[in-house]
Amino acid sequence: MNLVHLLLQRRRPGSGGDTAPLDPREGSAAAINSVVFLFLRRMRLPLVVLISVYAVSIAGLVAIPGVDPEGRPWRFDLFHAFYFISYTGSTIGFGEVPYAFTPAQRLWVTVCIYLTVIGWLYAVGTILNLLQDPAFRRALAESRFAGEVRGLAEPFWIICGYGEAGSLLVRALCRRGVQTVVLDADAERLARLDLEDVGFDVPCLAADARASRILRLAGLVHPRCLGVVAIAADDAIDVKVAITAKLLNPRLRVIARAEHASTAANLASFETDRIIDAYETFGEHLAMALVEPSLHMLYEYLIRQPGQPLPPRLVPPRGQWIVCGHGRFGSAAYRHLAGAGLPVRVIESDPDDAPEDAVLGDATTANTLCSAGALSAAGLVAGTDDDADNLSIAYTARLLNPDLFVIARANHREEEPLFAAAGLDLVISPSRLIVWRVLGELIAPQTNRFLALAQRRGEAWAAPLLARLDACSEGLTPDTWETTIDAAQAPALHALLAAGRRPDFAALLRDPQDRSRPLPVLLLLRGGADGHEQLLPPPEAQPVAGDRLLFAGRSGSAATLAWIFGSPKTLEYVLDGVEHPDGTVWRWLARRRAAHPRPVQGNTP
Repeated sequence: MNLVHLLLQRRRPGSGGDTAPLDPREGSAAAINSVVFLFLRRMRLPLVVLISVYAVSIAGLVAIPGVDPEGRPWRFDLFHAFYFISYTGSTIGFGEVPYAFTPAQRLWVTVCIYLTVIGWLYAVGTILNLLQDPAFRRALAESRFAGEVRGLAEPFWIICGYGEAGSLLVRALCRRGVQTVVLDADAERLARLDLEDVGFDVPCLAADARASRILRLAGLVHPRCLGVVAIAADDAIDVKVAITAKLLNPRLRVIARAEHASTAANLASFETDRIIDAYETFGEHLAMALVEPSLHMLYEYLIRQPGQPLPPRLVPPRGQWIVCGHGRFGSAAYRHLAGAGLPVRVIESDPDDAPEDAVLGDATTANTLCSAGALSAAGLVAGTDDDADNLSIAYTARLLNPDLFVIARANHREEEPLFAAAGLDLVISPSRLIVWRVLGELIAPQTNRFLALAQRRGEAWAAPLLARLDACSEGLTPDTWETTIDAAQAPALHALLAAGRRPDFAALLRDPQDRSRPLPVLLLLRGGADGHEQLLPPPEAQPVAGDRLLFAGRSGSAATLAWIFGSPKTLEYVLDGVEHPDGTVWRWLARRRAAHPRPVQGNTP
C-alpha cells in the first residue's frame, strides 16, 4: 500500500486520523487580503507624500495670520484649513474664505497649490501603474473569482481544463442545468467562455489547477461542491488535481482523464472514482461494433446527448483492417480489432513505435496503402495525431478502394466540418468520447454501471432493448436519469410504500395524460437495503423504499415521473385511474354525489 493510499485512509470520515474540516471562507479571505496587502504596499510612499503635503499646507495656513474686513487679525483653525486645502488641492477652487487673504496667505496658497497637484499626480500615477501590474490584477481576479464561487447557491462541479474536451463538457452541463466552475492556465481559452452564451454565469479563473490554493479558491471545500473533473490535456495536471482533491476533501467524487496506461494506474492507486481513457474507449467501441452491433448502439443511445436524432446503425464489415498510425489511438484500435479475431495490418512511419508485422512508411501515399492491402481490405482506421494527414489517408484510400469502410480521427473540433464533408463512414473525436463518458458519471452515475452489466449479456439481450428504446424515445436519443425512492426525491411514492401499499412498476410507469401509454424504460434497480442489482426489472416487480432507479425515456419523461412520484393526487390517479378530489369541500361534494346519484334521463316507452 503506497503513501497516498495511507493518507487517504487517514482522512476518511470517522477514522482516527480525521482532521478538522477546512473552512471554505479561508481561500476567499486570503485572496481579499492579498489585494489589500498589494495595494497598501505599492501605495505606501504615495500616501506618505500626500499626507506630508497636506500636513505642511495645513500647518502653514494655521500659522500665517490674516485680516478680517474690520482690520482685526484672524487665523484658520485646523478644520477650516483642512477644508480649504481639500478643495484647493483637488483644483476645485471655491475662492478665499472666510475673508480675503493677505499677500502672505496668497503666497503660501500658491505654494500649496503646486505641492498638492504634484502630490496627487504622483499618487494617481502610482494607482494607474498598480492597476496595470500583473500581480495586482491577478490578485483582483482571484478575489473576484473567490467571491463568485462563495456566492453559488446551487451544487456545482469543478472542471479543471477548458480545452477541446473541457469546453464541450461545460456547455453540455450548462444545457442540462448543472452549475460549473472552470480552471485553466490559458487565459485566451477562458476569454472564449466569457463570450459564449451557455445559459449560466460560470465562474472561471486563469490559473494552474495543480496548486491546492487555487483549487480551494474554486470551491474544493465548499459545502455545495459535488466533485472535481480533471480533464486537462496534460496527464501531470490531471494526476495532481485528482490527488489534491482526494486529500483535501475525500467526500468529493473525482473523475480524471488519462491518456497513458501509467497515468491510469497512478490515478487508480489513490482511488480516483472514475478514470476516462478516450483511446481505450474507442477501441472497445470499434470491436463491439464489429462483434456486437446492438450492444454498441445501446452505448450510443445512452451516452450521446439526449434529444438529438438517433445515430444510424453502424455495422462495420468483417475482414482485413488497416490501422494508420500506431500511437495511443491507433494502438488501442489495433489491440481491440485483433482481440475480436480480425486480421489487422498497421502502417507506421516511426520504426520504434511500429509492431513487428507493420508496414513502414507514410500512410498518405498510395504505394504504402497498397503495400498494406488497401485494395482488398474491408476497413481502415486513419488514427494519426494530424488532422490533415487523416483526411489525406481517408481520401487516398477511398480512391484506391471505393468500398472501403473508413474511420477517421478528428483531433480538433474546428476541423470536424471537413471530416463531415469527406463522406467518411465514421468520424471519431476523442474529446467527444471523453465528454460522453464524463456526462454519464455526472448526470446519471448508474448509466456506466448499467452499460458494464449489459456488456456481459451480449447481442441477443441488447437487440430487443434497443427496440424498446426506439419506441419510447420517438426517434431521438433518449434521456437518462436516476431517482431514489426517499422522502426527498419521491415523497408521494415513499409515503405510499410506508403506508403498506406495494404497487408494481407496470402500474407506476404510466403517463397521467394517457394511462395506456407507458412512460420510460426502467433500466436498472439497485436495492437500497441490500445493494442488489437488477437489470431491466420485470413489470410485476415492486419498488422498496431506498431503491435507486435508472430510467431512459423521451425528453420530458423525467419531469413527468418526478410529478407522479412527488404528487399524492397524481400518483393515486396513475394507479387506479380515478381522479380523487383535493380539499375538504371537494371531498364532501364527491361523497354527497356518490350517496345521491343523479337519475339517468331517457325516453319512456
